[in-house]
Amino acid sequence: MDLDLQGRIERFTLPEIFQLIATSRKSGTLGIQKDDSIVMVYFREGEVIYGYGPRQTYHLGQLLKQRGRIDGKQLDEAINIQARTENTKRLGEIMISRSMIDKCDLESVVKSQVEELLYSLLSWETGSFKFYENQFPTDEEITVRLSVENVILEGLRRIDERNWLDQTLPQLEAVYTISAAQGGRTRDVALQAHEWNIMALVDGRRTLQEVIKLSPVDRDKTLKVLAHLKLAGLITKTDRQAEDASPRLDRMVNRLSDLFESYLTAKSTQNSSQNRMKEKRIVTEAITEAD
Repeated sequence: MDLDLQGRIERFTLPEIFQLIATSRKSGTLGIQKDDSIVMVYFREGEVIYGYGPRQTYHLGQLLKQRGRIDGKQLDEAINIQARTENTKRLGEIMISRSMIDKCDLESVVKSQVEELLYSLLSWETGSFKFYENQFPTDEEITVRLSVENVILEGLRRIDERNWLDQTLPQLEAVYTISAAQGGRTRDVALQAHEWNIMALVDGRRTLQEVIKLSPVDRDKTLKVLAHLKLAGLITKTDRQAEDASPRLDRMVNRLSDLFESYLTAKSTQNSSQNRMKEKRIVTEAITEAD
């Protein structure tokens, strides 16, 4: 996929697009459109630094109020001032100038605002996208730094839909391994305890089916975690086949085959007392080996 050309979300899912930009350490703006909704996501060297959607519902003022940083009266005052200045001043700027909040409050809420916007995007199954190389938000925007992997993982945790599981993991007999960071990136990944435990089972030898059997949580939850890890680029499919039975089992099968052949040979001779003793010994050895 050429990052300078537009594409369809139906062909490349947003987690795949985000992951490609991250692993390529691209800088620029990803424009995403679905019907009449347009969202811009800004990247610097593969990390999300800002996001904006003109019709997004996660408004700065409401988030500040929900967090108890301002009250309803302060919010109304800031909105009225913004209206009198014909929106030439940003809401956050007005609140800082009036000492309603400080810059740390604003940065924290902007981060949450961007995160919520990105989480909502991951449920989009249709639409188009285009990446604009080296285009960034204006200097007046407060930027953040968000790990693409963490955004994908948390966004997918919030999606209740299950129909994408079969598309993400179509072959449970496939073998996966933990993927290496690319392009010199340092991945800052926050996983829950059961997610770490499941990822530790992905060792490049086990099939997904075997991982599911060994998982500390139930099948459905394990499948969902594995799908999240794959879409976040933390695990990847290998060309290796599942390992054959263990050498001990191979030796046991071969030994049983030899013993059974000896047994059949003994049966073909006369049933003398000596041969009957030999049959008994061979059968006993075969049962012992099988155990």
